[in-house]
Amino acid sequence: MRLVLPGLYVILDAALLTLPETQVAASLAEAGVRLLQYRNKQASARELLEKSRALAGALVPRNVTFIVNDRPDVAALAGASGVHLGQDDLGVEAARTLMDANSIVGVSTHNEVQFRAAVSSSADYIAIGPIFATSSKSNPDPVVGLETIRRVRRLTDKPIVAIGGITLERAPEVIAAGANSVAVISDILRAANPAERARQYIDSLERTNHAAAV
Repeated sequence: MRLVLPGLYVILDAALLTLPETQVAASLAEAGVRLLQYRNKQASARELLEKSRALAGALVPRNVTFIVNDRPDVAALAGASGVHLGQDDLGVEAARTLMDANSIVGVSTHNEVQFRAAVSSSADYIAIGPIFATSSKSNPDPVVGLETIRRVRRLTDKPIVAIGGITLERAPEVIAAGANSVAVISDILRAANPAERARQYIDSLERTNHAAAV
C-alpha cells in the first residue's frame, strides 16, 4: 500500500535544541505533528539509541510516525517507525535487511540522477533539496529550486518530501509545485514557540490542500 505522508515533516535536530528532545517532541505531538525525524550527528551510537528509544516510547503510542536519521540499526533497536538515509549511508535495500518488514525507509536526494536512483529502489518516500538556501547544514548541496520538484514529480507516484530553507510563507508554493510534504528544521526549532509554529504550518498546509481539492 502506498505511503501517505502528512504535509508537515518536522526534523528534530539535536544541534538546535535548548530543551530535552522528549520534551520538545511531546509539545510538537500535542500541536498536531504526526511525522517527526530525530537527527543527532554528534551522538555516540549508545547515546543515539538511548535518545531514540525514549522518543519512540513517547511518540509511537501517540500515532506519531517517528523516523531515525542515518542509522537503520538504531531505528530497529529503538522501536522507531523507520529510518531516513542520506547518500553516504547504507543503501535502501541493505537498510531493509536490518529492519522490520513494515518499517518506513526514506532517502535524501540532491539532484535528478540521485532521485531517479531512489525511484528505482524500494524507498517509501524520497526527499529532494535543498529547495532554498539553508542554514541547518554546514556544507549544503546546491539549491535545486521549485522547478526541480515540478520535474521530478513526473517521475514517480511515491511521496516527495521537500527540504531546505522552507519557511511558513514558502510552504504552500512548495506543496503547489508537487511535494507531498515539507521537511522543516530551523523555522520551527528556532521559533519562540516551536509547537505554535508547527500548528501554523499544519493549518496553512491544510488550507492549501483544501483549496487544491476544490
